[in-house]
Amino acid sequence: MKIVSDRMDLTLAELSPASLSKRSISLGIIAFALLTLAAVWFVAPSAPPPVLDLSRSKPSEKGLYTVSIEPEGGQVRQGELQSWLVTLTSKAGTPVENARMTVDGGMPEHHHGLPTSPAMTATLGPGKYRVEGVKFHMGGWWQLRFAISAAAGDDEAVFNIKL
Repeated sequence: MKIVSDRMDLTLAELSPASLSKRSISLGIIAFALLTLAAVWFVAPSAPPPVLDLSRSKPSEKGLYTVSIEPEGGQVRQGELQSWLVTLTSKAGTPVENARMTVDGGMPEHHHGLPTSPAMTATLGPGKYRVEGVKFHMGGWWQLRFAISAAAGDDEAVFNIKL
């Protein structure tokens, strides 16, 4: 006996419990394999570049600003909340005033972000800003991303930090 529909032709044998069970098992194995591959990719470390730029001062991505960063306490500390000082200058070297910035980051090797939500909390003088709430909870390669918005335009700078 054949069941005919506008979508497919199926025989009753193809609809038997044994046949459906084999299909379910096959689909389950395929789904498990795909999920396992995705999980391995997600947690597998990404290697850092062969030469990791650890500079604390650099031009922004579009070259609108020079961005310099330093931990307010003088050294990067693991496991503690800390503040960072950011200095922004224009291409001509003049301090950038009235800038807005957002900060995020994470560990590229581990595919996760910062455990906190750092924020710019103060303007300390011409071109100088304080970012609070930075925490590196483990050793390794971290990145801090500063998205900057000021009179010259929007730009960003990414800094590598190694603990």
